[in-house]
Amino acid sequence: MSGFTRDTKYYGDRLVYEPLESKWGRYHATHCGCGGDWLEAHAIPAGFTVLPRGRSGYYGLVGPGLTEGVDESALTTNALWEAVTGQPGAQSWYETVHVTCRSEESEAKRKAENDAYYAERRARAAAAKTDKATAAQIKYLVSLAEQVGKETFNVQYAKAVKGTTIKVRGPREKVETAAKRLTKATARKLISALVEPA
Repeated sequence: MSGFTRDTKYYGDRLVYEPLESKWGRYHATHCGCGGDWLEAHAIPAGFTVLPRGRSGYYGLVGPGLTEGVDESALTTNALWEAVTGQPGAQSWYETVHVTCRSEESEAKRKAENDAYYAERRARAAAAKTDKATAAQIKYLVSLAEQVGKETFNVQYAKAVKGTTIKVRGPREKVETAAKRLTKATARKLISALVEPA
């Protein structure tokens, strides 16, 4: 997301504007159309400076009318808009400054929150590989089998269970019985295969 920010880790104590490349590229293409790069052709020549954000490829901009010589309670991107599009900026609302705290305590908290979030996702994904398919999944699979036909169902069933310990559907086995052998993950995989357009 683009926006005004203060991030001591990357920019020191400077107020910067982090642009969303796709958004400003689109603005430039729509309103200028010179074929050049909006940053190199317009923003830098207009006096804006690029501050790389580490080695991530992201960056912040500083410059007159954007982050310098401005009232921080009334921030707009009008100066950058005029430089990039060649038209006066008409932004009438004010933007807030996102402050990222990089203290050891806040970084540790952020890491712990991220670890907990992804641990939960990994646990759900692992459980889906062993937990049995839900009643809703089974019912939906029976309905899909009627729609696509037993032959298509059998082919996709075999693909879904390939590499697992689940046996393929037997010749006279009911669809519901075969569906009950699936895990949540394989049922989800089979459902996706059956509902995709041919």
